[in-house]
Amino acid sequence: MLTTHTRIHDLLVQTGLFEDPQPASLLGKARESGQSIRETVLKNTKVKEEAFLEKLADAMNLPFRRLKDVEIEADILEKIPTKAIFQYNVIPLSTENNALLVATSDPFIPGLADALRLAADCRIRLVLSPDDDISTTAKKFYGIGAETLDRMMQDNRIDLEDEESLLNQDLSELDQEASVVKFVNQIIGEAFKDRATDIHIEPMEMDLRIRYRVDGVLHETPMPPQLKRFQSSVISRIKVMANMDIAEKRLPQDGRISVRIRGEAIDVRVSTMPTVYGESVSLRLLMRGGSLITMKDLGLNDHDSALLGKMITRPHGILLVTGPTGSGKSTSLYAWLHTINSVDKRIMSAEDPIEYEMAGVNQVQMRPEIGLTFANTLRTFLRQDPDVIMVGEIRDKETAEISIRAALTGHLVFSTIHTNDSASTITRLLDMGIEPFLVASSVEGIVAQRLVRGLCQTCRNPVKLDDAFLREHNFPMERLATEGPIYEATGCDECRGTGYKGRTGIFEILPVNDEIRPLIIAHASASAIKQQALAHGMKTLREDGWDKVLNGVTTIDEILRVTEEVELED
Repeated sequence: MLTTHTRIHDLLVQTGLFEDPQPASLLGKARESGQSIRETVLKNTKVKEEAFLEKLADAMNLPFRRLKDVEIEADILEKIPTKAIFQYNVIPLSTENNALLVATSDPFIPGLADALRLAADCRIRLVLSPDDDISTTAKKFYGIGAETLDRMMQDNRIDLEDEESLLNQDLSELDQEASVVKFVNQIIGEAFKDRATDIHIEPMEMDLRIRYRVDGVLHETPMPPQLKRFQSSVISRIKVMANMDIAEKRLPQDGRISVRIRGEAIDVRVSTMPTVYGESVSLRLLMRGGSLITMKDLGLNDHDSALLGKMITRPHGILLVTGPTGSGKSTSLYAWLHTINSVDKRIMSAEDPIEYEMAGVNQVQMRPEIGLTFANTLRTFLRQDPDVIMVGEIRDKETAEISIRAALTGHLVFSTIHTNDSASTITRLLDMGIEPFLVASSVEGIVAQRLVRGLCQTCRNPVKLDDAFLREHNFPMERLATEGPIYEATGCDECRGTGYKGRTGIFEILPVNDEIRPLIIAHASASAIKQQALAHGMKTLREDGWDKVLNGVTTIDEILRVTEEVELED
């Protein structure tokens, strides 16, 4: 629309955001780097994109619009080819005075208005909007990978050639030719961008649904309506990447993919399951090259941090962490190992899978199909002179017995087990058939934990909640006078409208001390054990959650979502 450097220079001056000779300098940097004027301004100045586009819109006599919650009619969306939408990062909004309003974040793209006019066969009026607003809105209305599927529909072909050479490439550098290979890469790349931990590809009768799990909560991802047509090709591509048998569609399969996205190494665990409408595929994303979480990052309060710090430095005994799948148990184990990992300690771990690679730790991947089980590996560990042993999970009596034997012979053992709270872990071990005196003499402590979504610190708002609601859930209202306030999630661009960003842990730590051991030997109930622990200062998961609510870390809704009321015996 406007391409002459003189005109662009004048527009930069008219924005009032730059002092002479800054506009000329920015134009020179843009020429040298080959970047657009918009990219150069945002990279080389402190001016924010929204402020720049607002002032630029005034100077160019164009509208400026944020696109949050915008609604676009279906016939408007069809006026510009999908390829152009994603190539130029534009989106048609509406018609006004026989002109099509098209949002762009860069009006200086050479020939943009002319290309859009030819594509839409009507007059074009540009609207300036932030880049993220446009890309988010385009994904919402067209779906992720829409341009790829559109190209495949036009070509009426699926390109599955030369896939093996693509398996270990950086996804950001793959060939841009439209193909099912590119589409699968886009799905994984978008999940990485959204900080998703899981991708679920679920066949339905008339649709292929794709959902991402972000901060522990599932979100349906907008997908092009024609995706169902390419269901078998998409699933076959994933199975090829994971070295699975693409011809076997009747039985579940497991596999693994190693990829790089923007320079980061990622392991993707793949699981397929036959359903009535085709194979359902689940992908778990593990950041192999990511930095390890330390004890400080877990979310422990000062008292629990000191208590746990003593437990993980003891010379022997078992320390167990418990909670449902996805509650951060493995992350806690790695944080403990990271804290005590030193040259004078021999640490060995049996894992399935190895989620993080840790220097100085001898990590063994379980392979049950060849007999490399937790129990067999533990027996071998005891002949390897370890100081610390980590067992990925205690799943059966045999593994539990060997772990206890290791603890009683002078080793420190870390492991996980699936129970609802700390006290229930003791009864679970007893129910497995472990003798009470062995549990009492070997287990040093049990940590129950959950993960809650952390409030977005940019948009959180104080909220006044109904007193009756707080009393109903036993909230410590007496603390509101000196602590708080309580915040609610609202939503902004930083948190993608959810009100939450990241996760933190809530904990319940039960030390197995001289007050608890007699109860274990007497085969006491979980409720009786918990009651004794509470009498000696243990905080429940919900009580730790209330602390984080009053500290502005999370919301009451999150705590109620992941915890339950404590019921004790009379």
